[in-house]
Amino acid sequence: MNSNIKEEVTILFAGDSGDGIQLTGSQFTNTAALLGNDISTFPNFPAEIRAPQGTLAGVSGFQLHFGSIELFTPGDSCDVLVVMNAAALKANLKQLKKGGTIIANTDGFDSKNLRLANYPDGINPLENESLDNFKVTLIDLTKLTRECLKDSGLGTKDMDRSKNMFILGYIYWLYNRNLDNTIDFLKAKFKKRQDLIDANIKVLQAGFNFGETCESTATIEVKPAKLEKGTYRSIMGNQATALGLIAAAQKSGLTLFYGTYPITPASDILHELSKYKNHGVKTFQAEDEIAAICASIGASFGGSLGVTASSGPGIALKGEAIGLAFMLELPLVIVNVQRGGPSTGLPTKTEQADLMQALYGRNGEASIPVIAASTPTDCFDAVFEATRIAVEHMTPVIFLSDGFIANGAEPWKFPKSSDLKEIKPVFAKEYTSENKEKFLPYKRDEKLSRKWAIPGIKGLEHRIGGIEKEHETGNISYDPDNHEFMVKLRAEKTQKVADYIPLQAIDSGKDKGKVLVLGWGSPYGAIKTAVKSLISEGYEVSHAHLRYLNPFPKNLGEILNNFDKVLIPEINDGQLVILIRSKYLKDAIRLNKIKGLPFTVDEIKSKIIEIYPN
Repeated sequence: MNSNIKEEVTILFAGDSGDGIQLTGSQFTNTAALLGNDISTFPNFPAEIRAPQGTLAGVSGFQLHFGSIELFTPGDSCDVLVVMNAAALKANLKQLKKGGTIIANTDGFDSKNLRLANYPDGINPLENESLDNFKVTLIDLTKLTRECLKDSGLGTKDMDRSKNMFILGYIYWLYNRNLDNTIDFLKAKFKKRQDLIDANIKVLQAGFNFGETCESTATIEVKPAKLEKGTYRSIMGNQATALGLIAAAQKSGLTLFYGTYPITPASDILHELSKYKNHGVKTFQAEDEIAAICASIGASFGGSLGVTASSGPGIALKGEAIGLAFMLELPLVIVNVQRGGPSTGLPTKTEQADLMQALYGRNGEASIPVIAASTPTDCFDAVFEATRIAVEHMTPVIFLSDGFIANGAEPWKFPKSSDLKEIKPVFAKEYTSENKEKFLPYKRDEKLSRKWAIPGIKGLEHRIGGIEKEHETGNISYDPDNHEFMVKLRAEKTQKVADYIPLQAIDSGKDKGKVLVLGWGSPYGAIKTAVKSLISEGYEVSHAHLRYLNPFPKNLGEILNNFDKVLIPEINDGQLVILIRSKYLKDAIRLNKIKGLPFTVDEIKSKIIEIYPN
């Protein structure tokens, strides 16, 4: 059968959490990446460990956008919707393009599943005219999987767990994909259970053969993307964060110590870093958030690279200890993988509402640098830069990611070690006959940073703690003039970081124009796609994206004044807008979304057109 050639395709896999949706999506993602496609993904799953089966609240989804062209988002809508039950169809049908394809597991549309999905009077959408605007392929996955494994010796429950492999095999056939990568994955995953390896591989191949046999539709070919030459892998944001921290530790010559307490969606950073203990990476799962950060501060005091991570609720608990690290003036990287809030909020949904918390979420005047990643691969570079600033400026630094970035994936080109900046700690020198200079623990260099004094070295004894310090000596001081001086000095030290970071650049468009879309964090892909589309239509619109949120780049005000209007899309209720208006007196226009979901390209395009000057 001939193949249809397409530049890009978006597939949405959906079903119960127990249907293996995330695994299915990630396997297709990895295979697409190996083939050379550009990819962007959006995993979307319930917070419950075992969400209510068959209900709308229990639907797990994995959206994958892959193509032969450069991609920046997981897609506003999908070309193919794969649903394992009635709830998955009901929850996601609005995401499917008109004329798109539905691949449905008919066993998931029995009377029980229809009732749980709240279809009126048990009406089966697969059997009426409600789906006439779509192409529908029906597969009884349960029946076919059980038939395939009837001689395997497995119980019914274990057989049914393999049905996601049947649909994956069918999708591999539909898009001319090779099964080898997934077969290797199954062999590694079930290496202690040969029966499960054999069963899953058999079902995977059966799904592929089913496509060849029934030939219900023409296969589709998506050619490799023309990416910059190099070695690539598919990587998620949390994985990139972990590797960025390891690279920064290597370039600085420091031992990486990671103290944390498990929390969604940051926990995968711990899982990833724990794989590298044989390379000197030390990971510590503490009994609570406060113990985690205090252990990391202790590691930094002892001369290691201290790192801690959490999400918004955990960062709140760490607040006093962050203030302590600020007073001690020790390097510390604090990773906040943001999620929907407040409190427990939406643990598995994305949000970028912790910007104000990062800037002001401590008692007293405690301004520290804040860095934000914009994409999964950017997590590597951004956390590397956060570490550089922490070490070279002797300060805690907050690194902001979010659930969309953390769990999303895209192709990542391996950097060469020689391409990474050197990170140079400035250690205090031991008192010797050659070095008789009296050690002053809070004497500062041109960056207003003090030297890193490692305990146990002769002549470097000094007072440590959170009580106010006397200038240079570090002795306890309650003098009011000294306190005001030190508060302003520490604030100036943070602002001094602006002298050592790049100037703000325009990402897309011209340096001057009618509308500037200013963003930070995960809306990057949607903004970039929307702006590039409107530029091609003749609009004078540009895009700038902030990595450095405190301090801002020194030329940001100049850039803002080069445009008639500034639009700021954020997945919060308007936090960067407040900062821009306050600092630059620019009447920026807000575009906010607080639904636990990322922006679509169309939402941003529509707002730009709405505010565009006549």
